[in-house]
Amino acid sequence: MILCAGEALIDMLPRTSTGGEPAFVPHPGGAVFNTAIALGRLGVPTGFFAGLSTDLFGTRLAEALAASRVGTGLCPRPARPTTLAFVTLHEGQARYAFYDEATAGRMLTPADLPALPDHTRALFCGGISLMTEPCGSAYEALFLREAGARVTMLDPNIRPGFIADAPAYRARIARMIAAADIVKISDEDLHWLEGPGEPCDLARGLLGRGPRLVLLTRGAGGAHALGRAAERFLPAPAMQVVDTIGAGDSFNAGFLAGLSKAGALERAALAQGLPDSVLEAALSLAIRAAAVTVSRAGANPPWMEELA
Repeated sequence: MILCAGEALIDMLPRTSTGGEPAFVPHPGGAVFNTAIALGRLGVPTGFFAGLSTDLFGTRLAEALAASRVGTGLCPRPARPTTLAFVTLHEGQARYAFYDEATAGRMLTPADLPALPDHTRALFCGGISLMTEPCGSAYEALFLREAGARVTMLDPNIRPGFIADAPAYRARIARMIAAADIVKISDEDLHWLEGPGEPCDLARGLLGRGPRLVLLTRGAGGAHALGRAAERFLPAPAMQVVDTIGAGDSFNAGFLAGLSKAGALERAALAQGLPDSVLEAALSLAIRAAAVTVSRAGANPPWMEELA
């Protein structure tokens, strides 16, 4: 099982009513939630961990996970509200306004952390759940606790407007990068963390801090997999982009699914360096999954049969 630990929320997506007025439609979402959904649809045994509300929206989130074959047995179910994220689109790029005070997801604490089942092969963390308290401390504690015991992957998926304490957040991300086996980061997030510079050079700099592999995504410019002994690059296919919601999350799932299907989702395999064929196949699956996602509205990752 791959366990995805982090936020689940409701994306309020912009639409137009039948009367022609601007409106918002609720859709299950959240970066880590989307990654779990995508993994389940790609046929990988997947679990999800977060505080899931018992309210209307929390029930909808749990049902969406189950429909994509994702287990929620580790999730606490408090009677708190669900986080809402109102989305606006600017030239196809999503911008977010979050409503997160005292929610089921945000109020997760280190005391809520479960013991992970022995068959948990990998742990994925990231997203806005690392930017707020007390849940940020809880997810960091889980990540650092499990590092060394199973494959760990981090995608910061930074939302600068959501960060209340930038120095503390930067320190947290630095600790988690040092503990991660795989770090996936967009060029935009990389510049926020590391400042100006050539993105591949900045990504290579992260390798010296602990990770075995850094995945650098550049939107329509394709993606790089940078390891200590080998590097691969694949271009993104030409697609008609509807919006970019969930694209990076589908990329994460595709890469983890590729490693899982190749029998390479092991810390020893990553330490030895993945064969070029395995690295390229996983990168290809990640890019193809993301490409399908951007071709349709909202975070709607593909099922495996769509990528055959």
